[in-house]
Amino acid sequence: MKFLFAFVLLIVAASCGQSNDTDEPKKPKDNFSVVGTIQGAEGMTIYLEALSQQGTIEVGKATINTNGSFQMKGNVPGLGIYQLRLGESSEKMIPFTLSENEHVKVTTTFGEFTTRPNVSGTEWAKPLNTYMALYADLMVAQQKLEAQKSTLSEEEMMTIFSAEKIPVDTWALEQMTKDPDNAFNIVLSTSASPTLGFDKWDPASLNVLKTVADAFKKRFGDSPMALTMENQVVQIENAYSEYLSTKSGDLIAPDIELKDPNGKPIKLSSLRGKVVLIDFWASWCRPCRAENPNVVRLYKQFKDKGFTVYSVSLDEDAVAWKKAIAQDGLIWPTHVSDLLGWSTPVIQLYKFDGIPYTVLIDREGKIIATGLRGMELEQKLKEALAK
Repeated sequence: MKFLFAFVLLIVAASCGQSNDTDEPKKPKDNFSVVGTIQGAEGMTIYLEALSQQGTIEVGKATINTNGSFQMKGNVPGLGIYQLRLGESSEKMIPFTLSENEHVKVTTTFGEFTTRPNVSGTEWAKPLNTYMALYADLMVAQQKLEAQKSTLSEEEMMTIFSAEKIPVDTWALEQMTKDPDNAFNIVLSTSASPTLGFDKWDPASLNVLKTVADAFKKRFGDSPMALTMENQVVQIENAYSEYLSTKSGDLIAPDIELKDPNGKPIKLSSLRGKVVLIDFWASWCRPCRAENPNVVRLYKQFKDKGFTVYSVSLDEDAVAWKKAIAQDGLIWPTHVSDLLGWSTPVIQLYKFDGIPYTVLIDREGKIIATGLRGMELEQKLKEALAK
C-alpha cells in the first residue's frame, strides 16, 4: 500500500555522540520502542524507516519470532513521518508519526497489517487505526476503478475517485478540527490539501490546516514538522490566490457559514438557486454605509426575480452591527458575522483587504464578478438574472 502525502519533508537531525577517551562515538541512547505480535509473519523482518527528501532512512529493525512477537528499539531525532514496513514489500506499510520517548505496541496478523494494525500505547494510535480501516476501503474502491480504466475517461475516473474519498476526507477533517495538535495530523493533512487540484477543493479546508499549524507551533515549537505544517499553509494559500486570479467566472464561491444576529448559523451555499450578492461591510465603514441604499434599492427591485444579499459584517460589536442593519433598512434576512473584525477567516477565503467588497455569484454558486458597486453592479445583476 502506498501512502501519498501532501508533503513529506522530514528533516532528520544528526545525532552527535559524545567522545570517550578513545574518541570513539557512542551509539545514541534508545528513545523509542515498537513491540507487538504479528501472527503469520514469523521469521520476517520488520523495519521502522524515516521518510526524508533523500528517501527512506532505517532507524530500527527486528526479526519476528516463531510465536509472532517482536521487539524493536532505536533512536529518533524528533517528531516526524515514519513508516513501519513488514518484510521487503512496499505493500505492507503503516505510517507512524513517532516522537522521542514513545513506546508503541502493534497486535495484528500478516493479512490485516495494513487494514487493522491495532496500534496502542500512544495518543495517535486511535486516529491511525481508524484511518487505516477507512484507507483500506478506499484502496479496494480504487482497485475496482482501475479495472474499469479502459471504459472510463480520465475525468470520469477522477470524479468517481473523488466521491470514493469523501468518507476518508470527511473523517480526517473532523479529526483534525477536534484534536488539532495530534501528531497524526501530519498524515491526515493530505485530506485537507488540494492534492487533486483546486477545481473541486473546498477552501474551508485551509482553515482546518491553519488550526492544525497553530496547534503544532504551540505544542512542538520550532521543530521541523511544526515549521513544515506552517510552510504548507503558506504555500497552499499562495497557490489558491493565484488560482483565483486565473479562474474568476468559472469558480464556485468558497462556502461561508456564520451566525445571524439571533445566533442561527446560515450557510452561503443554502442560497443556491438564487443570484447572490455577498456584501462584506461593517457598521463603522462609512463607504459601506453610503453604498447600502443602492444595495437596498437593488434588493427591492430584483428580490422577486431570484436575487438576494448575503451580508457579512466585519463588526466586533454586536450591538453596533444590529443597530446599523435597522438604521440602513437592510431588509434581507441573511446577515451574518463572527464578530472577529479583521481577524475573521473569510478575509483569507475571499482575498480582500478593504471594504465595502462585493462578490456576485450566479444561481450555481459560481463567481460572476468582484468589487462591483453602483451602476456597474446593477448591470451585471441584470445580466445574471436574465440567464
